[in-house]
Amino acid sequence: MARILIIEDDFIIRQSVEYALRRAGYEVKSLDTGAGAPEIINEFSPDLIVLDLMLPGMSGFDIADAVRKKDSETAIIMVSALGEDSDKLAGFALGADDYVSKPFSMDELLARIQANLRRVDTKEMFKKDEILRPGDLVIDPKTFKVTVGGAPVTLRTKEFQLLYTLALNQETLSTREDLAKTVWGYEYLASSRTIDVHIRRLRAIIEELSDYRYIQTVYGRGYRFVPIRKEDEDP
Repeated sequence: MARILIIEDDFIIRQSVEYALRRAGYEVKSLDTGAGAPEIINEFSPDLIVLDLMLPGMSGFDIADAVRKKDSETAIIMVSALGEDSDKLAGFALGADDYVSKPFSMDELLARIQANLRRVDTKEMFKKDEILRPGDLVIDPKTFKVTVGGAPVTLRTKEFQLLYTLALNQETLSTREDLAKTVWGYEYLASSRTIDVHIRRLRAIIEELSDYRYIQTVYGRGYRFVPIRKEDEDP
């Protein structure tokens, strides 16, 4: 039975999510403040944390940062009324696996929880033998390591899986639906901005160091992985 920790100061949301998760068969613990959250997380050892951002005592951003400094495996779903891309980017940069904007449906939250709890199995699926070497990238699915021009870069699990999926299907259109199913394991994500925010972060991490542009946007459709030297780009 998976253990889930809810950290949410809104009583109605916290109680509703806790009730739905208990009915779904999860072991659940909840907090209404960020104060002392890292210690509770250490004691409870949750498999997944549903984490509000605007909390008394300690913000969700600070809690995520504290968790990721010690633990790379616990899934974190940030839940917030802050829906700007900058907020999502900040959350993903601190190690969030997913981001749900308020208001949300309970069915959607449950689907995202289930998908993120399957991420260990998904991670194993990507441990193949084929090392990809597009442009000046080396993407090793067995070790989950990426280098750009020989320099190692650090990617979160979902970022690596997204990059590997795109590179494995080089020059083929990958729709948001394709990426949502392959990387996250569910379709709700296809209509959200989460994929777009992950793409922006990938571009910032990889293309900043690379001599290539890799991820091309196909407007209204999705993305295509095509290595193009920056010096060969149209002026």
